[in-house]
Amino acid sequence: MKRSELTAQDLKRELKDWQARFPRLEEHELFVAWFLRAFVVEEDAEAVKALTGGSGDKDADAVFIDERAKIVFIVQGKYRKDIWEKAESRKDVRSFAELAPDLCGDKSFFETRLKATSPKVRDALQEARKRILDRGYHLQLYYATIGHVSTSVEDEAFTIVRRFGDIASIDTLDGREVLLMLADYLDGVAPPVPMLDLPMESGDGVACSGPLNRKDDKTGIEAWVFSMSSQPIATMFDRAGTRLFARNVRGFLGSTEINTSMQETIEKEPEYFWYYNNGITIICDNASIVPIEGRNVLRVTNPQVINGQQTTRMLHSRGKDAHGASVLVRVFRVPREPGDNSTDFDTLVSNIVQATNWQNAIRPSDLMSNDRRQIEIERQFRKLNYLYVRKRQTKGEARRVAAAAHYFIVKKDELAQAVAACDLDPAIVREGKENLFEERWYSHVFPNSDPGFYLCRYWLMRAVGYVARGYPERAYAKWLVTHFLWTHLKPELFARSKQDIFRIQNESWTSTFWALTNAATVAFRAVLAFYRTKRGKGAKAIDVSTFFQRRKLDIELEKFWFGSANKHRPAFKKAWKRFQTTFHKAADA
Repeated sequence: MKRSELTAQDLKRELKDWQARFPRLEEHELFVAWFLRAFVVEEDAEAVKALTGGSGDKDADAVFIDERAKIVFIVQGKYRKDIWEKAESRKDVRSFAELAPDLCGDKSFFETRLKATSPKVRDALQEARKRILDRGYHLQLYYATIGHVSTSVEDEAFTIVRRFGDIASIDTLDGREVLLMLADYLDGVAPPVPMLDLPMESGDGVACSGPLNRKDDKTGIEAWVFSMSSQPIATMFDRAGTRLFARNVRGFLGSTEINTSMQETIEKEPEYFWYYNNGITIICDNASIVPIEGRNVLRVTNPQVINGQQTTRMLHSRGKDAHGASVLVRVFRVPREPGDNSTDFDTLVSNIVQATNWQNAIRPSDLMSNDRRQIEIERQFRKLNYLYVRKRQTKGEARRVAAAAHYFIVKKDELAQAVAACDLDPAIVREGKENLFEERWYSHVFPNSDPGFYLCRYWLMRAVGYVARGYPERAYAKWLVTHFLWTHLKPELFARSKQDIFRIQNESWTSTFWALTNAATVAFRAVLAFYRTKRGKGAKAIDVSTFFQRRKLDIELEKFWFGSANKHRPAFKKAWKRFQTTFHKAADA
């Protein structure tokens, strides 16, 4: 799917969405909060909570302390009218960089800075200094702007902070880098994994040379191939968590045949794991070999495992049992310059995924799991306390992600079936849910990211499915029944407020839901009567499964519905009237 280059308008659109949820925040605060969410924290509320607010921020627009990583993040944000429109002043950038000597150095300088700050900022900076000096936390300063910072100003800021060695660091991110960050955010890769060290296997009776390093001047891609033992693989997952697999097309699949086979090899003959396994493929923004304690380590920034999630998770889950197992690792540094169109990058990643993920088979729905439309649906659903599961994974994994923050779990393929049953020929759904993710149907099934559009259809499908449960014939007819009921329900949901009420009523299984199931029961009787009149007789009679695979049955049903052979029309009219009365009463309450 072709993507246009992102602009300042795309960022403004995203900030407008944040403003709808956090109306008290000023525009520059929204930008800082969004930056934190896109680059540092995993929840919107965490980002907003870190804001210091007010005019007395003294270069600290936000302070966030990451207890797990032992890092103090301080952000100064500059939201301009357009990308690279304005150069940041040397004075502003230098003043921000001087937070490092104030927080890490002499106490008198720190107390001088605190005099002009607000109480909230003062408390945040005092706590930051305490963590840095007393508990060994690292200080990370981010100067984020959609303007630009000259190289000389950037170098001066770096020089101020560099004298504190490994205690503190500073990064300036300009407008083009912010747009790259926005692209990753929209792709669901937010916040990224900042950096990982990948130690190359050595010792324990294994001799490894290398790594193999390949540079391609035509594509700009640089690759490293080497071997890693199980413990560093497990550590990699411990430090990064599931964020490491954001660009992977699936979640953890659990006890598949391949995963079970991996587990047996790890437990019974770990020394052969390297030979049997397909390996791990990682893409990153930058990579370099650094010597640490006499070992070669590949240090990678913004890494993503795009093949080998199951391998990584299995090695991690087996812990000490995996000792002796090793795996082949391939790392690709893919150039991605700020301002570039992301289509080539996305295409390359997609092609690598398809070419290397052959142990656990890739499905059409897997290949669409990281489509931006899917990610946007996930975000919109989250606002309504729905967990939208866009990647294939175990139910346990989905529940762990949902935690207590989501009341309803909706799978991507279920949503596709609901929309297709309502808006397309119902026989298309009978052809298999994976077909709905192919190019010919995908844009019809997922035309937008409006939760009202999807959830009305979803809850209708749930009601029909409830009535069909336990009746084999109804299971075959349910997509046609869903389509038929949607033609009656759709006019009732013309307004967004009506869509919200319909959703809320169904979430609580109120009288509206039960009135809908009563109407569905009568509809099933009519549709199965339609089948019996059309199936034929004797040896040539069509069985129920085959019959409901036929195309254009919705058109034939409409003719039957108004004919003399249909004895169920009065009962349905009565049941539908009862539903309308119940629904309208709830809407007027």
